[in-house]
Amino acid sequence: MEPTAEIGSGFLATGLFKQTSMALTSLPVLTPAQVQQLSPAALAYIGDAVYELYVRSFYLMPPKRLQAYHSQVVGQVRAESQANHLRSLEPHLTATELEISKRGRNAASKRPRRVALEIYQSATSLETLMGYLYITDPQRLAQLLTKLDLEKPSD
Repeated sequence: MEPTAEIGSGFLATGLFKQTSMALTSLPVLTPAQVQQLSPAALAYIGDAVYELYVRSFYLMPPKRLQAYHSQVVGQVRAESQANHLRSLEPHLTATELEISKRGRNAASKRPRRVALEIYQSATSLETLMGYLYITDPQRLAQLLTKLDLEKPSD
């Protein structure tokens, strides 16, 4: 079940998630019970990488200097932006996705230096959800990622 161009916009959604789907076929298949055994921290660990790869891919075009890529990406992967993205996605989430998100929020208990605990918890919630969907439902992940309000790269 590969996502098609209708799910996302342009090469970003199709290219990223065709690769993701292919990568998933080489991963060990986890049963639903095994997925439930994964800690929210483990899901957030994977979700952080998936989210950042999507954001990096989003800003690839038009070509620019590495510092410009970096600046755009950092603006989107910081905790405050992730917390905002989670809030924007919440109306679109299923009951299961909301529960996974809640598990991620509750697992983020360490006190970060730079941001308020609530923001950090929301960011971890988003990462946990991304990791969960990457493992269980890449098509749904693609659908939700295309709903993110990322700032369009300038031409």
